[in-house]
Amino acid sequence: MPETGETPEHPGHDSRTSQEAATTRSHEASARPDPSAPAPTPAARPARVAAAWPAVPLLAALALWVYAVRHTDVSALDDYGLVSALHPAFWAGLAVLTAGFWFTVRDPRRRAGWPAAYVLGLLVIERATQAVLYPTPLYAWAWKHDAVIDHLLTSGGLQSADQLGDMAVYDQWPGFFAAQAALVRLLGVDNAAMYMAWWPLVSSVLLLLPLLLIYRTFTEDRRLIWTAVWLFCVGNWVGQDYFSPQSVAFALHLGVLAVVLRRYGRPGGRQRQAVWTVLLSVLVIAIVVSHQLTPGMLVVTLLALAFTRRHRDWVPLVTTVVIFLAWCLTAALPFLSAAMPDMIRSVGDIGANVETGYGSTPTGTGAVATSWAARLLSGSVLLLALAGVLRQRTLRQRALPLLLVAAAPLPMFAASSYGSEMIFRVLMFMLPGAAFFAAAALLPRAPVPEPTADARETERGVPPAPAPRRRSPLPSLPPLRYAAWLSPLVLLAGTLAFVPSYSGKDRVNYFPPGEVALVRQLFDQAPDDSLVVAANRNYPLAYEQYWRVDHYWFLEDTRTHVDDIVRDPAAVLARDMAGVEAPARAYFLLTQGQVANSEMNGQLNTAQLRRVRESVADSPRFERVARNSAGVLYVLKPAS
Repeated sequence: MPETGETPEHPGHDSRTSQEAATTRSHEASARPDPSAPAPTPAARPARVAAAWPAVPLLAALALWVYAVRHTDVSALDDYGLVSALHPAFWAGLAVLTAGFWFTVRDPRRRAGWPAAYVLGLLVIERATQAVLYPTPLYAWAWKHDAVIDHLLTSGGLQSADQLGDMAVYDQWPGFFAAQAALVRLLGVDNAAMYMAWWPLVSSVLLLLPLLLIYRTFTEDRRLIWTAVWLFCVGNWVGQDYFSPQSVAFALHLGVLAVVLRRYGRPGGRQRQAVWTVLLSVLVIAIVVSHQLTPGMLVVTLLALAFTRRHRDWVPLVTTVVIFLAWCLTAALPFLSAAMPDMIRSVGDIGANVETGYGSTPTGTGAVATSWAARLLSGSVLLLALAGVLRQRTLRQRALPLLLVAAAPLPMFAASSYGSEMIFRVLMFMLPGAAFFAAAALLPRAPVPEPTADARETERGVPPAPAPRRRSPLPSLPPLRYAAWLSPLVLLAGTLAFVPSYSGKDRVNYFPPGEVALVRQLFDQAPDDSLVVAANRNYPLAYEQYWRVDHYWFLEDTRTHVDDIVRDPAAVLARDMAGVEAPARAYFLLTQGQVANSEMNGQLNTAQLRRVRESVADSPRFERVARNSAGVLYVLKPAS
């Protein structure tokens, strides 16, 4: 008889089973904690320390950033904007953050949460610095959008061009403004200016989810995904993340692309696809009712994707075109009817569509340097993307839709100048695809991991791509043996270049509290139908109460008339302002923001602006109403 606990052997019984069972019991017994056993030895601690080491550079970088913003003075910005004002600890923090991210994302043993934490840290340093340093929101256009929201809250509805003039265009694309008006009511604040300084950070974080969904459609390589996200964040210097319809429309644009790339182009599944079409329609409607340019960018991108075998489903494109045309032929028709002749004339005129024109040419060492930093940053990302396309042949074939996403906006150069901003918008819409291939150029060439389950399901039913020929039309570059040190240096250079590209014009974009108080004093006392004359529109509250006060920016007039004003400022301005009838009044406003914009963008130089100010100050036709360190306000006296 066998002893207790032993298993008798029978014919056909595998003795290895007994041995495996005994081994399992032995392991289970050894795995049970023994209360009498001593605590883990110090030798077990290095593993836990090694797992948590990415927190050290991340926290060190944030600590350096906090120290830098506490020791940065923005009261006297020069032509380099925030670049020359920042404490050196800021740059050290960016360098530490970039180095920590690079070594963390390349280590396969690190958890996926660490790269996400580094990207969020990057966004905080990039986008929250201005909100912390400046006591008032940046950008004259952000203040303009706040005025539109105030108009909606005051009037309680949309109005026509007969009532609002040129500003009625915002009532014809009211989606963003109506949503913000509802948010102001919900939060119980006075206006959107209470939170719009933090909008660049919020809108940038909103881009992360659709970006991750898009990139994960083509690869599960965590290094590639997060390096692409990092490059997107540092390459997105254009500044359209401020409080604007474009910031939300761009996030929705990426959301539509994420839905199309992950959920369309599959065989079968029509019932589920109907659900995604409903979601797609909601996103497209939100884009169409909020912004003029983004629907056009979305149409050309979906058209490019529809010509691929993988995404030859025309439902997204047709849905977008129908919704876009429906809005253009109804609510937006008044604006389009007036603007259509100019839009037709600009089609095909690529040279005029990409030139900046008078009043937008950087002038001075600081303005030129920051402008070139932005150009070099965008050019570097595009060159890296080209290198990634050439080096990563397998990735190029698998992620062909992303290559089309990057190239699709280019024809928009021939469509319109979009107020001399088309080149910047095209760069921004190219960036999601370009950043992906640029990241591939920075990483070692290796077999591309299998795509996600969604990507594999997408590719089912698609004929396999033919085997590549030995002589490919796109030559493959040799492996970059020096990438071990060159790639992190390139990443660091791009990260540092973002600061002058994004914040180099803060002398133009920042309005001190004194300037805000001066302009607010003007509108508090201006009667209905008054006229405000200024050099340009670069000052806070420039569109405050635009439904009852008119504006005239003389630097936007013909060059001949501007020369007349410079020759005899007081006389010409008094003549221009004389048509205002009592009880309305005519005001002349000259502020710090107007001077900075004029000097840095090649409108009028310091001597010419001083001549205008002194001429008005010495003229008996004008009476000074208010003055502080940020500007001066005059009123035209009634004619005797």
